[in-house]
Amino acid sequence: MVNTWLPPAEYVATLPRATAYACLYFTDTDGRPFQLRATYTTDLWQWPGGNMDPGETPWQTAVRECHEETGIVFQGEPRLLGTHFVSHREDDWPANHIGFIFDGGVLTEEQLAGVVLDPGEHSEFRLRTLAEWEREMTPRNFARLAEIDRARRSGTTVYVETHTDL
Repeated sequence: MVNTWLPPAEYVATLPRATAYACLYFTDTDGRPFQLRATYTTDLWQWPGGNMDPGETPWQTAVRECHEETGIVFQGEPRLLGTHFVSHREDDWPANHIGFIFDGGVLTEEQLAGVVLDPGEHSEFRLRTLAEWEREMTPRNFARLAEIDRARRSGTTVYVETHTDL
């Protein structure tokens, strides 16, 4: 029998590429989802979060990015609401993209009043009902929001795929 094992570095080079992001999903006391408007495209609404840095866990990324983007210092425990797999991005991103969406809980009026956005990343935040968000978001992005909201309300975890080439 011929040994077909590759050294780890060579084997890893044969695998599909993926980047990862992590974020926190918040609502207000009325259950309305909290989202941030991206500065680089005005029709994109996001949760506080971003791409993982080398050596970070998804949870560390979500907490760090939330603080950087909103000023919120999150101190809760990690509760995963869902994972998100993007197979192809319209902007020619050369890798799959995998997301980890954690439950950030409920933001109080005081916390919302203290939000300080990073103007290089987000121009505003909004709280809307799901019906209002559906009118404001692309169908693809709204579907992800609705699934994550359903997971939060039901106490379950969801898996969401986005195929941007469809």
